[in-house]
Amino acid sequence: MESTTQAGSFWLPPQASTSAAEVDALFDFILDLNYIFFAIIALITVGFIVKYRKSEDNPIATSDLDHSTLWEGAWAFIPLLICIYVFAWGFKVFMHSTVSPDNAMEINVTAQKWSWNFKYDDGQSTSDLYVPAGEPVKLIMKSRDVLHSFFIPDFRVKSDVVPGRYTTVWFEAKQPGMHQIYCTEYCGRQHSGMHRKIHVLSKEDYAKKKSAGFEGRPEGQDPAEWGKQLYSKYGCNACHGLEEGEVKVGPSFYGIYGRKGETQDGTAYVANEEYIRESIMEPMAKIVKGYAPAMPSFKGQIGDDQMDAIIAFMKTLK
Repeated sequence: MESTTQAGSFWLPPQASTSAAEVDALFDFILDLNYIFFAIIALITVGFIVKYRKSEDNPIATSDLDHSTLWEGAWAFIPLLICIYVFAWGFKVFMHSTVSPDNAMEINVTAQKWSWNFKYDDGQSTSDLYVPAGEPVKLIMKSRDVLHSFFIPDFRVKSDVVPGRYTTVWFEAKQPGMHQIYCTEYCGRQHSGMHRKIHVLSKEDYAKKKSAGFEGRPEGQDPAEWGKQLYSKYGCNACHGLEEGEVKVGPSFYGIYGRKGETQDGTAYVANEEYIRESIMEPMAKIVKGYAPAMPSFKGQIGDDQMDAIIAFMKTLK
């Protein structure tokens, strides 16, 4: 896959969406205004310091001049016109970046500590986002727990993801490439690890990838190795370590397969394939004694092949 080649500016990343250029233009205009007014105020300040400095000829260093209505009016009226212009421009950019086209492809996004889930119209769910280039995409977002914030810097797309309500953003990627997705609202201990990729594919490659399954096991890759990748991709590493005796939010995965233990209600269990699957899909069913019920459900997010790979990976941890 080729990455985007459009260069960004000194301040900003590459412009990889159709709306990025107008956002950057507004940003640059406001920044240039700051430069200009800073220079004007600085030059006038230096000029006054020089002209009205205290000296032997002017020991008081003050002026008896009255105010100038013309200058005061100009100083108030001209910035007012600029502010109105910036507001109108900003409102136009805001509306364009907020109101999605009627023909936009819809993808449902679920945020939770500390992962993203993307669900497509055919029922597939992925932890990375896959979209076609040259086609508008609307994201319908919700949170399962706390406040998150969805951000794709290269697309100039950013929106809070709020518990109990839906928020939306849309974009149209210009060309195939790979870009970064971040959570930019502090959401807990593993907030900094809540980042994923967005894969922009050509329309033909997107159709093929979707038909074959977006996140199927790469050809020739060992299932356990793929399971290790899924362990990180789905955020399991945020709560479960891989070292013996390592304690995080949940128990360590070291030696987990075949482990015997006890749940909070005193029921004995053996960590076989069925137990591992149930713990991922229905984590509240059997809560290990000594741990809080903090794990979210991954039901509808992890397919059978992915589950088999995760279990295969866990079998190697001994």
